Amino acid sequence: MDTQEILRNVRKIEIKARGLSNNIFAGQYHSAFKGKGMSFSEVREYQSGDDIRDIDWNVSARFHHPFVKIYEEERELTVMLLIDVSGSLNFGTQKMTKKDMATQIAATLAFSAIQNNDKIGVIFFSDKIEKYIPPQKGRKHILFIIREMLNFKAESKKTSIKVAIDFLNNIMKRRCTAFILSDFYVQEDFLMPLTICNRKHDVIALQVYDLRAKKLPSIGIMKVKDAETNYEIYVDTNDSRVRKTYELYWYRRQKKLKQIFQKSNVDNISLSTADDYVQSLMQLFSMRS
Repeated sequence: MDTQEILRNVRKIEIKARGLSNNIFAGQYHSAFKGKGMSFSEVREYQSGDDIRDIDWNVSARFHHPFVKIYEEERELTVMLLIDVSGSLNFGTQKMTKKDMATQIAATLAFSAIQNNDKIGVIFFSDKIEKYIPPQKGRKHILFIIREMLNFKAESKKTSIKVAIDFLNNIMKRRCTAFILSDFYVQEDFLMPLTICNRKHDVIALQVYDLRAKKLPSIGIMKVKDAETNYEIYVDTNDSRVRKTYELYWYRRQKKLKQIFQKSNVDNISLSTADDYVQSLMQLFSMRS
C-alpha cells in the first residue's frame, strides 16, 4: 500500500468513524464508560443522613460546625486499545478482513473518546509487544494511530493475550478503560491474568471473527492454512462429518472463551466481519449504561 492509498484510506475511515461518534454514539459512550475516580470539589454544611466519613475535620474545626466534602466524578479517562496484529487477523471472506473491521472499530472508539476529552493509547501485540503508542489527546494523534493500524507489519504471526495484558498492567499505573480487539485464536489459558487486569482496569473484550471460522462451505477438496503457524492441510469439505467436526470445534472454543470472560467479569461482544459492527457497539454501550 503506497502513501497516497494509505492517506485515502485514513480519510475514509476518519469520515465514517467521526460520523458514527458524532451522530450515533454521542452520549452513549459518555454514559457507558464513566470515569471511575472521584475528585474533591467543595464543602458544604453537614446534613442529617450524610456519611460521617465525608466530614472535613479541618474546615469543621475552623467554623465550629460540621462540614462534609463534596466529590465529583472524574470525567476524563485514559482509553487503551490493545490491538491484535497477528497473522490470523489478515483473513476475511465477507465484507472485509478481520484487520479491516478491527481498524474501523478502533477508529470509532478513538473518535468517541476524544469527543469525551479522553486520552487514547494503543498497544499492538502478537505473541510479543510489537508497538506501544502512549496515550494522548487530539485528532492528529488519532490519525497517526489509524495510519499505523493500516500500515503496520508485525514481526511475529502468533498471538498471546497474556503478553498484552501483562504489558498493560506494567505500563498503566492508574486505572484505564482497555479494549482488547482480537479474534482470540489462542491456545493459552489467560483467565488469571485477565481477571487481575480487570480488577485494576475496566477491560472490554471485542472478538472479531469471520464466518468461515464457524462453518465450512461444501466445495470439495480445500487447502486450509493456519496463518500463525503456516501449517497446511487438505480437507474434503463435501464430507458432512468433516464440516460437523469443524463446526463443533468452533462452538467448543467459543464456549471456553465465554467462560473466561464470565469468570473474569469482563464485558464482551463477538462481531462477524459480515455483521454491522455499529449495532453491536450500540448494544455494548447500552448494556453498560
